[in-house]
Amino acid sequence: MKKIIIAIDGFAATGKSTLAKKIAAALDYTYIDTGAMYRAVTYFGQKQNTEGCIDILQLIEALPKIKIHFESTAQGQQTFLNEENITAEIRESKVNNAVSDIASIGAVRNFLVSQQRSLGKDKGIVMDGRDIGTVVFPEAECKFFLTASPEIRAQRRHKEQLEAGNLESYEAVLSNVKARDHQDSTRKINPLRKADSALEIDVSSLSIEEVYQSMSKQILRVIET
Repeated sequence: MKKIIIAIDGFAATGKSTLAKKIAAALDYTYIDTGAMYRAVTYFGQKQNTEGCIDILQLIEALPKIKIHFESTAQGQQTFLNEENITAEIRESKVNNAVSDIASIGAVRNFLVSQQRSLGKDKGIVMDGRDIGTVVFPEAECKFFLTASPEIRAQRRHKEQLEAGNLESYEAVLSNVKARDHQDSTRKINPLRKADSALEIDVSSLSIEEVYQSMSKQILRVIET
């Protein structure tokens, strides 16, 4: 069976990562969480200064010192920054609130896009993010674009955060989701948009399993062609 690149783009909190992991496991493909990579750079920038504020020029100068890798464990995929496990830290609200700003910096995007392309050079990968099918792998054989209303996505994100012990209010989560939508869609460099050949799926009224089944059918059609 031939190996392909599967690109999953879409808005925040549409289940991209959950679906990408599920698809990768079913196909025995490698899952690459590009969102975690941008979060890792954001976290690194915040750690550079004791006040937690990010000095953009300082961060850009330090990019060559950043090493990100993933490890599969019994607890799921773990994200490491310079050998430190930061899986939990990069999901905290202070990173949530800053990651879109950092992701809009050209030097940061170029740095990470280069790494992402290198990870996918042998195919057999599932990669999710904002610009995978449009910029990172425009040649990907299978592309998806996931969408849903901000309110539904905020409800899902708020539930996830509560389960993880983050007590941020729903109103704050909704505000963050809307702000990220605006930043992601209007940034000058590689904005969030649907690739022409991507299959768009509105997940608003669908369960993860229903979305997964729909995506799986499309993937199998491509692989078997």
